[in-house]
Formats: sequence, C-alpha cells, structure tokens
Amino acid sequence: MESSAAAASPLSAVQAQFIQGGVAMVVASSSAQRLPSQARAVGCSVSSDRRRVTMLLRRSQCAALLEDIARSRALAVVFCQPSTHRTLQIKARDAVAQPPASVDAAALSRQADGFHRELAPLGYSAEWTRALLGYAPDDLVAVSFTPLEIFSQTPGPRAGERVA
Repeated sequence: MESSAAAASPLSAVQAQFIQGGVAMVVASSSAQRLPSQARAVGCSVSSDRRRVTMLLRRSQCAALLEDIARSRALAVVFCQPSTHRTLQIKARDAVAQPPASVDAAALSRQADGFHRELAPLGYSAEWTRALLGYAPDDLVAVSFTPLEIFSQTPGPRAGERVA
C-alpha cells in the first residue's frame, strides 16, 4: 500500500520510472530579463516517496542555468523518449543546486545505456551516446526540486495538457 506521502506526490510511479529510464533530459529556467537558460542533464533520480526529483548536470556547462535557478528557484525539465516522442515536462518553484550527496555511477550508466537503446535504431553509436552523457564526477552538480505541475508534451492534440 502507498504511503500518504507518496499519494500526495503529483508524480506517479509510472512517470517516475519513465523519467529515470534512459530518456533525453533538458533542464531550463530563465533570467530576470526572461532570457532562457538550459542544459542537458546526465542523470535523474526520484526519491522513494516521489516528492523530490534530483537532476545531475555538468557544472561546467550550465553556469547561466545555475544562476537563474539560484535567483528564481523556478525550473522546467523535459524528459523525451526519442523512439516514441513521448515527452513529460515537470515544473517546479523550489529548485536548489548543491553538490551531489553521492554519485550513483551504476544508475547513471544504466540511464545512459537506456538512452543508447533508444538512439541505436536511429543510427547513433554507443560511443556517441557516451560522449553526449559523459561527465567527470567532480564536475557534477545536483539540482533538486519538488514537482509542482506535470504536463504531457508529446506531439499531438494533447500536447501541453496538464496531467498532474
């Protein structure tokens, strides 16, 4: 039986599995002047109660994004499965960046392998995928947030529909 904390989370178990399962992940925010900032994430983890999501980013590639998150604490993350274009967008207003508590290299490797399985039929090599998602452990930064709103962004008539 689910705990009341998990039941209160807008993120379903199916959605949590999807966003941790080898999909393309892009984190975005905006400046005070409403200029966008974004960065590709190399990993995602969801707390057991699904109330917190943590994205792992390469600090060296996301300075503007981190500044925008520090200023506003607002972000949006899109998770896209290349083979189907299934896409979820999660929005939050309490994001915080910090050094990762720990780096689960095995989980990051599983996510990269899953992403490669998505891209291989499209002609992308494992080497290309590893280069795209490669990281130095000391360059990682964790951005954690509470999911506030979740939208389907899968192309089609329901794109933009709020699902939670």
